[in-house]
Amino acid sequence: MWQVVGHETAVTLLQNSLNSGRLSHAYLLVGPEHVGKMTLALNLAQVLNCEAEEAERPCTSCTQCKRIAGRIHADVQILGTDGRTEIGIDQIRALEQSANLKPFEGRTRVFIIDGAEKLSIEAGNSLLKILEEPPHYVQFILLASNERLLLPTVLSRCHKLELRPVPIAKVEQSLIQRWNVAPQQAGQLARLSAGCPGWAVQASRDDRILSDRASRLDTIQQLVTQGRAPRFAYASDLANQFIKNRATATDILNLWACWWHDLLLTKGGCIEFATNADREHVLSREAANYRLSQIKGFIDSLRDVTKALEQNSNPRLTLEVLMLNIPKPAEGMNTSR
Repeated sequence: MWQVVGHETAVTLLQNSLNSGRLSHAYLLVGPEHVGKMTLALNLAQVLNCEAEEAERPCTSCTQCKRIAGRIHADVQILGTDGRTEIGIDQIRALEQSANLKPFEGRTRVFIIDGAEKLSIEAGNSLLKILEEPPHYVQFILLASNERLLLPTVLSRCHKLELRPVPIAKVEQSLIQRWNVAPQQAGQLARLSAGCPGWAVQASRDDRILSDRASRLDTIQQLVTQGRAPRFAYASDLANQFIKNRATATDILNLWACWWHDLLLTKGGCIEFATNADREHVLSREAANYRLSQIKGFIDSLRDVTKALEQNSNPRLTLEVLMLNIPKPAEGMNTSR
């Protein structure tokens, strides 16, 4: 059976396409980090190579399924940045050579491009050639968090499936039943995951993830009360991280957005829907310091910064502007700490 948590619509669509023999040669899976894109891609690769009867695919227990799950299958290749800032043309040229070889140990050669929005322009244009006329035994699966960064010509040649955040209750249930996480911990991790099961699973296995998150949230809260010098120092550090590793810097900016969205919910009397459920008392205190318009204005600033960084604006200048836009507590509001 399919192992992905949630995303029933996407799974049903793929299963119906398989049953009717109308599977697209290229799919684009779009969704937040850790929402389940890679799991779904590997599941599809298993279905296409599984040794079980069609109705039982993916069985997850045959040799083909196990080797794909372990990422050691000769016919299933995963391309990524490999620590670089982009997926280069040399990687795509190697993919093209592999695509012209017939399957070695399975029925279908599957190419998964993780972080497809990081394809360089040259790599994207090169990929177009093989996407237009792929061999019948080849399946392409592109994974992306931001489809706006993909070449329109690449987008047009893929069948897009959007994977939205999974309901919190479903994430919690999967943590308990599939990964044997204690109920209390599962509930907390499910809330903090913002509907991304992969993050919750990783956090249940590695205490450093929650520790790092807590440290980053502490910094976000402290910067509100600090002057320009520490804010600019923070902007400089975050800009350097963005240059070295965009994923890490993006995660931090997403945490900023998550925190201020929680403040918005709290200010609107909906604190029960806040992601950072473990900091409800802090959210209540901080929300009392701002007007609703201030919170909404800063959320807009965060959105603008994300777009600007996507368009390759100067990271340091862009983040310094963000630091200047952190609102001050409104006059007449509760400023107790």
